[in-house]
Amino acid sequence: MLNRIPITAKGAEKLKAELEYLKKTARPNVVAAIAEAREKGDLSENAEYDAAREEQGHIEGRIAELEGKIPALQVIDPKTVASDRIVFGATVTLYNEDEDSSVTYQIVGDDEADIKKNLISVSSPIARALIGKSEGDTVKFMAPKGQVTFEVEEVEYK
Repeated sequence: MLNRIPITAKGAEKLKAELEYLKKTARPNVVAAIAEAREKGDLSENAEYDAAREEQGHIEGRIAELEGKIPALQVIDPKTVASDRIVFGATVTLYNEDEDSSVTYQIVGDDEADIKKNLISVSSPIARALIGKSEGDTVKFMAPKGQVTFEVEEVEYK
């Protein structure tokens, strides 16, 4: 049985679009660059050829990774989750008493996490601390700057 990889529908579409781009655009472009570099003669001193071959290796590696990962995806739509507890897909507003500030995060799959967009990985320390909690609960976890304490202000599934 495959290990299922939780992901939102938006994250799954992004991975599928990346795979399609790599196969239909990036791969043909790098093959053309390799062919063009070969035409220039001596490959042992051809930096363009070396760079194109290295790029081809990266592209083929990412294609293989995505082709192995996509069949194992378990797409979870947060809108269909009916829970007062925090689970995968939840959008959580947290209050930090020490800094007198609030922050909102959505718990998503590892492949779609992006802290700049407030998307945190389900396997991150903060998400692991949040799972199973409810509005009003206090959550403590270790961050790089030390122990951090938040109060769960709101839990939404959108």
